[in-house]
Amino acid sequence: MGIGGISIWQLLIILVIVLLLFGTKRLKNIGSDLGSAVKGFKGAMKDGEKEADQQKLEKADEEGVIEGEVTKKEEEKS
Repeated sequence: MGIGGISIWQLLIILVIVLLLFGTKRLKNIGSDLGSAVKGFKGAMKDGEKEADQQKLEKADEEGVIEGEVTKKEEEKS
């Protein structure tokens, strides 16, 4: 038994029908477009994380607090 009650033979038949309808060239183009879209999305997520980190650093600089200084001051109190 395959995925969700679909057997491997049913999946193969669906794959053959899709190949006949769209052709390998068009499916290749769709796959590459999808891959570039995913790559672009991942890049945008990384850029967003970098911007968020930069904003945190700018906020800490504005407040005059740097994480390393806080731990040093806390160690001196102990």
